[in-house]
This record gives sequence, structure tokens and C-alpha cells, in this order.
Amino acid sequence: MEDYEIEEKKQAAADVLFQYSQFVMACIGEGVRPHELRLHLMKELSGMPTSLKKVQPPLPPTVQPHTPSPERVDKASSSAVAVETDTDRMQE
Repeated sequence: MEDYEIEEKKQAAADVLFQYSQFVMACIGEGVRPHELRLHLMKELSGMPTSLKKVQPPLPPTVQPHTPSPERVDKASSSAVAVETDTDRMQE
């Protein structure tokens, strides 16, 4: 293989990576999955009606809203008072 053929292959690979990264950034920006954006683009090019719906990711199971127990509220408020007292002493 000659040098120019190697350079052509390198450039082709770089072009593909650049185009793919633009596609991925468009997916992220639109908040859609890659297969949905591809289908939308094919429909747009063929003149078919299309609608692109954004993905609403579900909350992970560890991020469920909850009400803290009264014991935790008491501990949190007492530690906040302790911090305020320490900072007041340092300023004097």
C-alpha cells in the first residue's frame, strides 16, 4: 500500500468519526435515542410525516423523593446550630 492510500484511509476514518460525533451531539441536544433520530431523518428526506419525541428518562430507584424521619431532622438541625456556634466563636 502506498503512502497516499494510507493517508486516504486515515482521512476517511477521521471523517466518519467527525460525522458520527456530530450525530451523537444532535441526539444529546434533542434528547432522543439514535435510532429515533435516524428514523426521523429518513422520514424527513423521503417526505413522510414525522414527529420527534424527546425521551423522558425515569428516575433511578435511589433518587425517590421521601420525607425524612423526625430523628434525622433533629440531628440535622442540631448540627447546623453547632456549625453556627463555631463560626460565631471564630469571628470574635
